[in-house]
Amino acid sequence: MTDSVLTFLQDHHAEMLDDLRHLVERESPSGDEDRLTQCAQFLAACAEAAGASTRVLDAPGGNCHLRAEWGDGADRPVLLLGHFDTVWPAGTIDIMPFRLEAGLARGPGAFDMKAGIVQGFWAIRALFNTAPTHSPVVFLCTSDEETGSGSSREIIEHEARRAGAVFVLEPSQGGALKTARKGVAQFRVTVHGKAAHAGLDPEAGVSAIDELAHQILSVRQLSNPVAGTTVNVGVIGGGSRSNVIADRATAEIDVRFSAQREAERLTDAILNLRPHDDRVQLEVTGGVNRPPMERTAGTDALFERARAISAELGFALAQVSVGGGSDGNFCAAMGVPVLDGLGAVGGGAHALDEHVMVDTMPLRAALLCRLLASQ
Repeated sequence: MTDSVLTFLQDHHAEMLDDLRHLVERESPSGDEDRLTQCAQFLAACAEAAGASTRVLDAPGGNCHLRAEWGDGADRPVLLLGHFDTVWPAGTIDIMPFRLEAGLARGPGAFDMKAGIVQGFWAIRALFNTAPTHSPVVFLCTSDEETGSGSSREIIEHEARRAGAVFVLEPSQGGALKTARKGVAQFRVTVHGKAAHAGLDPEAGVSAIDELAHQILSVRQLSNPVAGTTVNVGVIGGGSRSNVIADRATAEIDVRFSAQREAERLTDAILNLRPHDDRVQLEVTGGVNRPPMERTAGTDALFERARAISAELGFALAQVSVGGGSDGNFCAAMGVPVLDGLGAVGGGAHALDEHVMVDTMPLRAALLCRLLASQ
């Protein structure tokens, strides 16, 4: 089967690249309802051409998600996950056009993660071409992953609940699969002080900025690099003029953690911050956005299977733990075995040098096809 899968995909490499071009040129910024709808409809056509039954699911916030299914609808399907929203604003394609050069495909969203979606569809085409019997497959392509998966999380968890395994087509880490991911929490701290003239009556004021500085130092002490926990105060703001005691200040905090117990520790500590100056009011909102994707025995078994398949295909496969979260985090928290990073090989996610190594696309699709056939 190995030779027939890879041969099939290599024979259709040019079509894979053509699909990638069409998908990248359909810009799909997060939150852009019209463009996301058009992209979902294009993906539905791609899925139907590969033999799927499809539904475009409307969701709050101008989002829409594609559900494609192959098989008889039985329980324990394999769930493929991808997202087609990108961080790039509309019009980026004019200054960063899709192009093929020196073995790389470039363009907004090519690496994160439109090439992974294309590889997924072609892996399924190869599966039907080479494996007469296999588990049913559900491919869920969402449109809000880059903004936290607010409208798609419930759908993802519903599909994961009945799945036997989840394969996430997010980009690889230098070719390596992602078998663990940190969880993510986000918080906003708002300090309410009292304004006064900084020269004429400074003692009548209560500086929200001074209080925020104390809170930032306190929050930074919650980091625990040994446990894989990081705290970053990424955005601050406050005050009105240099000669006015600031009556308001805010900070936005990003927290990453490798284990659920660390998520609970950090959440409890930040939500229960207390004022350094009793004259201010402190308001803290937020919480965990994505639970950690902790490595499990089920994930280890999936990875060992993937490594054996990659050896048969002629390349070595490694596994890594990464700091960024994905929709796979939700599935792993439900106890479902998850293998992530099965998408493109390349680099430059969210950056102007975003690129895909095009020669690897048939190999990665072949790996996914073989994994699907083995379920």
